Amino acid sequence: MRFRAKIVDLACLNHFSRVINTIAKLAKTCTLRLTVGKLYFILSDKVANGGVTMWCELCQGNFFDEFQMEGVAAEHNEIYLELVPDNLSRALKTAQSAKAVKIKLTNKHCPCLRVAVELPSLSSSSRIVTHDIPVGIIPRKLWNDFREPSVPDFDVIEANLSGEMNLKIETDLVSVTTHFKDLGNPVWASEDGYQSSAQDRDLESMAEARIDIKKLQQLLAGQQVNPTKALCNIVSKRIVHFILLHEDVSLQYYIPALA
Repeated sequence: MRFRAKIVDLACLNHFSRVINTIAKLAKTCTLRLTVGKLYFILSDKVANGGVTMWCELCQGNFFDEFQMEGVAAEHNEIYLELVPDNLSRALKTAQSAKAVKIKLTNKHCPCLRVAVELPSLSSSSRIVTHDIPVGIIPRKLWNDFREPSVPDFDVIEANLSGEMNLKIETDLVSVTTHFKDLGNPVWASEDGYQSSAQDRDLESMAEARIDIKKLQQLLAGQQVNPTKALCNIVSKRIVHFILLHEDVSLQYYIPALA
C-alpha cells in the first residue's frame, strides 16, 4: 500500500488548500478515500441520529502534477484513511508561496501523511518544511460504510417545482422569510439512469424541512470552493441535500430535518 503525490502549480495548490479549508470547517474528522483517478473526503455521521453527511470528490489530474498510489490489493486498488482535516489545513497554510508540495503516506512509527513543503530560498539549496499528520488505516471490511449516500426521490427550507424557494428563520421574538423566484429545476438522474419527472406532481405544492440553522451556517460560512452552480434538494420533512459544483470539485452536504 503506497501513496505519493506532488503539486507544483501554485494556482492548483491554492485551490486544493481552499477545498481542504472548507472540509476542515465542516468536519472534525473525516475519511480520505484514494483511488487511481480521484480523491474523496467523506463524513458519514448517522443522519438518523441528527448527524450530517459530507461527500467531496476531486479529480486528482486537476490538482496534482504527479500522483502514484497502490491500494491494499490489485482487486481492491484503493486506500481509506481516517484523518483530522484541520491538521492538513494547517500544514498547507505554510505552502502559500511554495515551489512544490509533496504528500506521501509513511509508516515509520505510526501511519502518517507526510506533507513536505519546498519553499523559495535565496541560496542554491531549498528550504523544506515537513509536517507528519497522523492517520488511521481503515480496513477493507469497513469500506462499505463510506460509499456515496443515496438520496430518495425529492421534491425540488421550502420550495416547489415552479422555481420558488422560501428560507425562513424563526425565533421566539421574530420570523423572517426570504423569497427566491425563477430558480431552475434541473432534471435529476439516479444511479440507474432513471430521470425523475414532474408531470404528475403539483408544481405549486411546497416541500419543506426544518433544519438546524447552525449546521446550515457551518456550510455557508465554511465553504471556499467558490462553486459555479449550487443545488438544494429537499426530501420533505426528512433531509436537505446541498450540492456545490465547480469544474474541479463537487461537494455534497446532507442536513437532517428536525422533528
